[in-house]
Amino acid sequence: MWQAEIVHRFRRQDSLRRLADEEFDVLVVGGGVTGAGVALDAASRGLKTALVEKGDFASGTSSKSSKMVHGGLRYLQQREFRLVYENLAERQRLLDNAPHLVSPLPFLIPLFGRDGVVSKTVARSYAIALWLYDLTGGLRIGARHKRVTKKEALAHLPTLNADRLVAGFLYFDARADDARLTLTLARTAAIEHGAVVANYTSVVGLTTGDHGVTDGALVRPDPSDTSRDFAVRARVVVNATGVWADDLRALDEGTHPRSIRPAKGVHVSLPADRMPCDIAAVIPVPHDRRSIFVVPWPETNLVYIGTTDTDYHGPLDNPSCTPEDVDYLLDAANNVTTSHLTRADVTGVWAGLRPLLATPDKGGHVSERTADLSRRHTVRTSAHGVVTVTGGKLTTYRKMAQDTVDAVVHRLGESPKSRRCVTASLRLLGATSITKDPLAVSRPHAHLLGRYGTESAAVLALAEGRPELLEPVIEGLPYLGAEIVYAAREEMAQTLTDVMARRTRAMIQRAQPTMAAADAAARLLAPELGWDERQVAEQANDFIETCQKELLTAGLDLP
Repeated sequence: MWQAEIVHRFRRQDSLRRLADEEFDVLVVGGGVTGAGVALDAASRGLKTALVEKGDFASGTSSKSSKMVHGGLRYLQQREFRLVYENLAERQRLLDNAPHLVSPLPFLIPLFGRDGVVSKTVARSYAIALWLYDLTGGLRIGARHKRVTKKEALAHLPTLNADRLVAGFLYFDARADDARLTLTLARTAAIEHGAVVANYTSVVGLTTGDHGVTDGALVRPDPSDTSRDFAVRARVVVNATGVWADDLRALDEGTHPRSIRPAKGVHVSLPADRMPCDIAAVIPVPHDRRSIFVVPWPETNLVYIGTTDTDYHGPLDNPSCTPEDVDYLLDAANNVTTSHLTRADVTGVWAGLRPLLATPDKGGHVSERTADLSRRHTVRTSAHGVVTVTGGKLTTYRKMAQDTVDAVVHRLGESPKSRRCVTASLRLLGATSITKDPLAVSRPHAHLLGRYGTESAAVLALAEGRPELLEPVIEGLPYLGAEIVYAAREEMAQTLTDVMARRTRAMIQRAQPTMAAADAAARLLAPELGWDERQVAEQANDFIETCQKELLTAGLDLP
């Protein structure tokens, strides 16, 4: 029925064996978007590369972003012109290299006023910023911003408060599925460039050789069995652990630095009919000097709104969405619409931490607002030779990786000119132009194209002789049984949560029906991962408890 070549090179057990047996040029610690990007950059330059991640790929910040690949219009207000230019250049590279995962997205900026008149100062400031945005690189997307009428703005977001709405601006950016982008980077590094990649493999120590130089790491592939710890040998170790970077630096440097200032960002999902929109929108938050996004979620009948941007001082693992976070977002949306949103409308939530650089300003004080901190990145090499990359954002992961691997190459005693970065034009696994075909949306299982690209046929091939795998698993969402099986067989998913939260995005989209489907999904995974009846029940129960805790902590009622 479907013809597809299934690749069998992304296997955790095979990776663990190779990690123990082989020696590498570079070991990357951290399986978020930055670490996966570093692994791909290094492997594609011909360096023998390994990557380990203590949890699942993208299980930290890289699955909990705003899912935007954008220049950052507000950074112009902070006079970060070079950062915006770099962001927009990287945005275009992603659109070219991963068109199945990254797509253009129009944004509406509604303008509000009194008696049908908007402040000339406000309108002028937006117009100037948008012209600068276009000229800085926004025009690469193929369209420039434009002014729209009140009627046109309402056509895009009908619940905007018509009494206050005057007009609007339209500009263009891009969206991405952050978790799948991260996974695709890791798979591209492994399948197409020979990197050795393993999730659920934590670093518990660094090893040193002659002259105290770091020459690898002690890893733990099973947290319940320390006897299975083993050393991975590598000429250079890269710390790409995001908000956990200081923890790994402490293993290297002996003292715990304070170079990262985590900022929490929260988003909530809502039924599309409660706040209908056919494009994204940027709406102001009253009394907070910032804005939030309203973003449609294709093929789910959902929208999501976010993000908050607040200082965070709690545990770095699994930050919580609080009732105050939810109310902040709903109140902001209600301030400019007639949707009258309440917590009862929320179908899913997620909270993540941005690894911002804790850099003092010119006066020697740290800004009180995390929103004011730079999204730039830095790369440093310690006295023991560990290369650490910190800061940055989803959009610039490729440039962060390039700068990091340049430092690695230098550490190896080579010139970056002898091992040039090739990722600026390197297409990712599954890259295809078919998602730009307007007829694609009418094809069966069209949503697969925006998740797997050219690998869609391999997903569908799993349903050969098993037509039940072509049925959606979760009510209200398009994810097929074949996708659940594929996640375990070809995407290194190890738990039900890996599948429901990251291989699919069901958990953060529609939490209640996803919990209802937990047992059915676990049974699809069981033969792939060798689970017995007890393990199936444990996986389903653990996932449901995680969902319930997240919803209850956010102040959302369970039925």
